Amino acid sequence: MSEPLAGTSGQSSGKTVPSDTDVHAQLAAVRSELEDLKAEYQDLNMLYEATIEHGEAVEDQLAENNILLKQVQERLEAEVGDACRYVMSLLPEPRNETPRTQWLLEPSTELGGDSFGYHDIDDDHFAIYLLDVCGHGVGAALLSASVINVLRASALPQADFRDPAAVLAGLNLAFPMEKQNDMFFTIWYGVYNRSSSELVCASGGHPPAILLRNRSEGVVETKLLSGGGGMAIGAISGIDYACESVMILPGDRLIVVSDGTFEIGEESGETLSFDDLVAFCQKPGCDLPDAVLDWARTQNHTPALPDDFSYLRVEF
Repeated sequence: MSEPLAGTSGQSSGKTVPSDTDVHAQLAAVRSELEDLKAEYQDLNMLYEATIEHGEAVEDQLAENNILLKQVQERLEAEVGDACRYVMSLLPEPRNETPRTQWLLEPSTELGGDSFGYHDIDDDHFAIYLLDVCGHGVGAALLSASVINVLRASALPQADFRDPAAVLAGLNLAFPMEKQNDMFFTIWYGVYNRSSSELVCASGGHPPAILLRNRSEGVVETKLLSGGGGMAIGAISGIDYACESVMILPGDRLIVVSDGTFEIGEESGETLSFDDLVAFCQKPGCDLPDAVLDWARTQNHTPALPDDFSYLRVEF
């Protein structure tokens, strides 16, 4: 039997050596924890892949919706463009023969409610009219076009289109606001008699027309033709309208406008008045449509005018 080595003892060092059972238990616990982590990783990976797949599906759906939205927008813009061209096609060509005409129409939006016209009723009578439908957009433009077509076709039953008061009464009966989506309109309607040189007019809530007459030494005389200043068309049923008449001299100019030509905001915050427009038109050469539009834009505190600008000039 061999002897113990020097410096050692035959007794135990005091450290506990794990048994095989304990080692196996620890390994089993580690394996179980690894399996749990592996399962959790797989779940997270599946969730991530599902999220990516769902996100791609959402992106595809958004892209498809954006394409459809763009197509709808392009179609609507095309239809609005067609409507604008139709409304403008209803306006008459400028006349070079007496009575001569010049005009400008600048809608404040794509579609406005202003429109105007003039035509021969017969060989002796010449009709002049301008209307302004409340509001803007498709509804106002449709009503405006309907009224203009009625006037152009003289399509009011039992109405004498040489009588402005009868025309306005007929329009009021034909276009009640409760049947026009609560929309009404104002109108100035006049008839010039060539043989008598008389102009007869009536108004349904519209601004007066301006009659300009040259006097000596460059003085321009003005006369406002309110045509009775009656109620707006469609607002109240059974309204009677009154006429006003004036004799026309060669060289006279008749200015018919919508309120968008003068209800313009200044930088001070105040709004111009009809009298401001009249005063400007009295200046030499300042009753031409382009001159008045330039004046209106310089008076406005923003580039775009707040309302439709309609200006009709008739020279006798």
